[in-house]
Amino acid sequence: MPNPKQPNPDNRFNNVERLHDMIENTQKKLQEAEVSMEFASPEEREMIKNKNERRKQSIKAMKEEMIEEMDARKNGEI
Repeated sequence: MPNPKQPNPDNRFNNVERLHDMIENTQKKLQEAEVSMEFASPEEREMIKNKNERRKQSIKAMKEEMIEEMDARKNGEI
């Protein structure tokens, strides 16, 4: 039985695929939010714009991480 206080081992085997799914989900949410802005109040539009900017930053960071993971996979680190 594993010790509940020990962290799980780092399993990077499926990170590229997991990151790809996360990017797709975030892009979908970004697009849905853009559509919802048509029906939003000015305050809600501002909140959606700000959240979408954060989503864009997250997508960029996830893409960079995905590239790093692909490079690690090519180099036999994973």
